[in-house]
Order: sequence, then C-alpha cells, then structure tokens
Amino acid sequence: MNRCFPPVSVTRLDSTRSDGTGFTGGTEKDTHTSLPTADGESGREPDETRHRKGYEAASKDFELRELDVSVVGRSFMVTGANSGIGRATAMAIAKKGGTVHMVCRNKDKAEEARVDIVKESGNTEVYVHVVDMSETRKVWEFAEAFKREYIFLNVLINNAGCMEHKREVNAEGLEKNFATNTMGVYILTQTLIPLLQKSRDPRVITVSSGGMLVQKLRVDDLQSERGYFDGLMVYAQNKRQQVVLTQQWAKANPVIHFSVMHPGWADTLAVSTSMPQFHQMMGERLRSVEQGADTVVWLALSRAAARTLSGQFFQDRKPVPAHLPLAWTHSSTEEIQTFMTQLETLARAVQSRSDPELNVP
Repeated sequence: MNRCFPPVSVTRLDSTRSDGTGFTGGTEKDTHTSLPTADGESGREPDETRHRKGYEAASKDFELRELDVSVVGRSFMVTGANSGIGRATAMAIAKKGGTVHMVCRNKDKAEEARVDIVKESGNTEVYVHVVDMSETRKVWEFAEAFKREYIFLNVLINNAGCMEHKREVNAEGLEKNFATNTMGVYILTQTLIPLLQKSRDPRVITVSSGGMLVQKLRVDDLQSERGYFDGLMVYAQNKRQQVVLTQQWAKANPVIHFSVMHPGWADTLAVSTSMPQFHQMMGERLRSVEQGADTVVWLALSRAAARTLSGQFFQDRKPVPAHLPLAWTHSSTEEIQTFMTQLETLARAVQSRSDPELNVP
C-alpha cells in the first residue's frame, strides 16, 4: 500500500502583494479582543451582508427550483454533523433522500442527532462515525477504513472546526486549532480523493469563514508557537489555509468540484461558546443554522453549483472574492508551494504512526 498522499502541484493564482503583515486595524496587543469582522476593521460590527438581513436580501434572488432535487442513491459525508450548520446540512440532505455519513466526535450527541434526523426526514440511510477531527492519526485511519468499506462517496462536506483560545496540542504534538481546521481537513480530503474520483459528480465543500479575509497565508509558523497566542486570529488563519487548499485541490483534481464558503454569522453553539460577547452583541441579527447551511446544501445538491468554476469562495450561493480590495492577503506561488509541502510532510509523519487496518468506527 502506498502510505503517502500524492503531491498536490501548485498553480500560480495571484502573487500581487502589499507590505501589510498583520491584522488590519488592530495591533498585536488588541487583536485578541476584536470582533470577527469581514472588513478587517477591529472593533466594528461585521458587514451586514453576513447578518440575517443579508441572507434575507440575498435569498430574494435564489432560484427555489435549484434545490427541488432528489439525491436518492448519492452518498454524503458531513463532519461535525451533530450540531449547528453540520446538523442542518445533514438534515437537509436526508430530506432529499441522500445517504448521510455523520462524522462526529461525541458518540452520544451524534446518535441523538441521528435519531432526530431519521425521525424528521423519514430517511433511515443515516450513519454515525465517531472521529475526533483534531486527532489527525485517527482521521487518516478512519478515511482509509472508509475507502475499504464503501465503494463510492459523492460529496464530502468539511464542516467540523474548533476555536481554542489557549494553545493546546493533540497526540501528535500539533496545535489543536491547526490540527482540526487544517490538517484534519487536509488528511480526510486527500485520503478520500481516490474514492471521490470513482464516484459520479463528486464534490468537496469546506465551511470556512469571512474572518479569513483579514489573514494572509503564513508559512513560517503553522503551529502558532511564536509570540502571543490569539485563538481568534489562529482560527482565521486556518480558514485562509482552507481557501488556499480548495484552490490547489481544484487545480490538481479537475474531475472533482471543489468549493469553500462563508455561512455568514449564524446562531450556533460554537459561536456562543467560542465568542460569547460577539454572540450576545449580535443577538437576533445572527442567521439561523438553516440560513447558515443554505449555501452548503446548495453547493452539495444543486446542478447549478456543479456548473460553477471549481475552487471558488462562496457566500449566499454566489462566488465572491477571496480577498478584500487592495488587500495585502495575496500569496506568492512560492509561499503556497511551501505551505503544501509542509502539510504533505506532516501528513507523512501521521501516516508513519498509523494503523490503516482498523475498521470504520
């Protein structure tokens, strides 16, 4: 068995850069208290397009028929599917007849969510797989076992994420935010690409965040080992990394449709626990979980989504720029190549300590 991921070739995207080196509108001292803004200005409320009203305005232009589909016979994997946007996504897919593989960390919460999804959707083709996405070795073992157990997978939805405000490491010594949001996504996706390639109309959707707009890809400190540890900024950096990954995967795998999206600011348990002050300030202006999940569902199910260019960043069913106007957040080809090589090296180290003969959990 080839225990290494195939290398991802890097295609030049946009090397235009400015001299900016940090979070726009704030200093290292004060960024840890700033709100997750989409325009990069510390201490100001997010762009209203990310609010509930933004969704309501955008939805007036939605083609309702685009989600008038049946996906019976198609297989979907959703990470973090027991709550929030992941659960709303799994529910929507189940209601359309799809087979849903829920990848969750907590077995009891996952089983409870599965019961609710089956009851409300009437679809019994809903399965739970217990995997902690922060434990990268276990993620790889799960993905390898899944490939042996199942003959196809049509859609992978990378939704699970975390925002730790204190620096912690996993069993492999990887910083936990990076392990969950970047390495877990990289290992799961890269391992399942061969299975996706064999399936009809394969797609990969990754749930990112508008917070990444204030981050330039950093390749010199992936583990956030130097300087002040700001969980919010580390999370935003991970979300920028997801955008770069999506763009590179799209170039390397033309058979698969890749997309990455911002759900808007939604009223989820993750938001309320990770950013309680922001959650309290926003209140009823936050989107519902169903509104946050809408673009994920559209990207996963609609024929219209499959006709869009692979590798794009989406919000409210439309591709939007992955950089702010005149932003300093663009990366060079060399920086992207360095980043991809670093991930490959870390993935090889994870594989060398893994047991791929485990059964699907």
